[in-house]
This record gives sequence, C-alpha cells and structure tokens, in this order.
Amino acid sequence: MDGILNIYKKRGFTSHDVVAKLRGILHQKKIGHTGTLDPDAEGVLPVCLGNATKLCGMLTDTSKVYRCTMVLGRTTDTQDASGKTVSQAPVTSTEDEVRAAIKGFVGQYDQIPPMYSAKKVNGKKLYELAREGKEWERAACPVEIYDISVDQLELPKAILTVSCSKGTYIRTLCHDIGQKLGCGAYMEDLLRLRVGQFVLDDALSLEEVERMRDVGCLKQALISVESVFSSLPCAKVTEAGERFLYNGNPLMPSNLSEPLQLCPHQQIRVQDSRGCFCALYRWDEEKGQYRPERMFLPGRVRELK
Repeated sequence: MDGILNIYKKRGFTSHDVVAKLRGILHQKKIGHTGTLDPDAEGVLPVCLGNATKLCGMLTDTSKVYRCTMVLGRTTDTQDASGKTVSQAPVTSTEDEVRAAIKGFVGQYDQIPPMYSAKKVNGKKLYELAREGKEWERAACPVEIYDISVDQLELPKAILTVSCSKGTYIRTLCHDIGQKLGCGAYMEDLLRLRVGQFVLDDALSLEEVERMRDVGCLKQALISVESVFSSLPCAKVTEAGERFLYNGNPLMPSNLSEPLQLCPHQQIRVQDSRGCFCALYRWDEEKGQYRPERMFLPGRVRELK
C-alpha cells in the first residue's frame, strides 16, 4: 500500500508502538510516522505507507494544533503530569493576568527544549541523559505560536488550544507561561487536533484500521501522496517523456502534454501520460528544464522499470 493513514494515537502508546502495530495489521514493513507524539498524549498521527514514507520529513515540518490542560502552581522535571515535583508556589495572579500572560506568547519566541525529549546531544537523546540524572545545557530553538485560545479558565487550571510551528513543545510552553507568572506550571494532558491537512475528526484508531482491513475497505481510508501537493500546478508528460520521468531525469517543456506558465523556481507535481502521480519537479529558468526534486513512483511504475 502506498499512501497515508490518519491514525488516532491513544494514550499509553509511543509513536513507534503505532508503527509496529500497523506493520502487523497490514503485513507491510515500509511504514513510518510523521513526528513523535509523547506516550501520554493523544490525537492525530499521520502514518506513511510504502512510497509515501518519503513524505515523513516533509509532514513533520508542517504546522500543528493542540488542546492541552495547563495547571499553575507546580513544576515537574518532565514539565507534565508524569514527572516528579520540582517546585510549588501559590497562584496569586488574577484571571485577567493569566490570560494576558498566555496571550503574550503569541508570535515568535526562543524555546529551550525539555530534558525529557528525543532531541540528541552528542549522539545521545536528552531523555536518556535525564534518566541518568544528568542536566545538559540546551540551546534555545526559535518556534512560533500562531494563536492561543483560552477555552476554559478555572484557576489553577486553564484549557488552551494552541496553533504552532514545527518543533514546539506544548509542555514547555505551559512551563514558560508558569515561569512568567511566577508560580510555575505543568501540562496535565495533551490532545493533537491537527497536523497540516490531517484533522482529528478523520483519524482512525488501530482497531478501526483492523476492522476495515478485515472487510476489505481500508484503501478507502488511504490518503494519496498526490493530495498532499494538490495546491501545486500539475503537469502530465507525453508517452515519449515517460522514460525520462521514470528514471528521474530532467524534463524539457516538449516532454509535457501541455505547456505551463511558471514563475522561476516554481515547483510542480508531475504525472505520467495515464495520470499517475510520480514526482515533484522544479522549473530551472536558467537551463530551461524541469529538475527532479523527489520521486514517488508507485508500484506499477516501479515494476515497469
């Protein structure tokens, strides 16, 4: 199978657990997820199958939306409810002050990754160092909070919906809000609502995937690789041009069935003469040709080669 499944990751599973279970359900080895979701977190986890695994890094880079519960007045070593208490302090801020502090994080800010994270230092993951009782100095990483809505506020708890850039740690955001208020905070729970175009309402549990497999309708839930690039101009090659396309060679305008009016360096999705999506190309104005950027040859085409 080639494509993407929008999976609902349940609490208690790691992202790798989901991939391992899907390999057993689908009897397919080539499967990858699109960004780690903590074991205690739930929600959207797009999983790529077959030639769609080339998308894993690209989907990891997309924006995300989360809903979380932040609890003021306590910090933990993991910045979430699973950690050990590091400090406690009374919450003296008013609701208006809490709302203002939360809204103050909208925009770009430099976020220090938590020690309990999968980021690597000298080839070792930070959480491995943390479990050894080691504290490592971490460089702040630029992230962007596009929007935060305060859905419910009953101090010391606040339920937030956060739209953010890749690489944002929501538990660290909660921690930082608590630091700004002077009382500390941790994240009690986390639900991922969206990853790029993949939303919670369409997500399937592993049990649903298994049932759909058994009744033979799983392919209906499979999201095509091409749909991820639906906003790009589409070009179809001629039959004569297919030999260049299938081998990942540059394409000349004469290899396309219809000419395209493109801007310099414009990226396009390319189909073969039968309308089968095969690759992403980019227009090279200087050389007057389309240069291959990423190939997504489906199984039928790979067999033809």
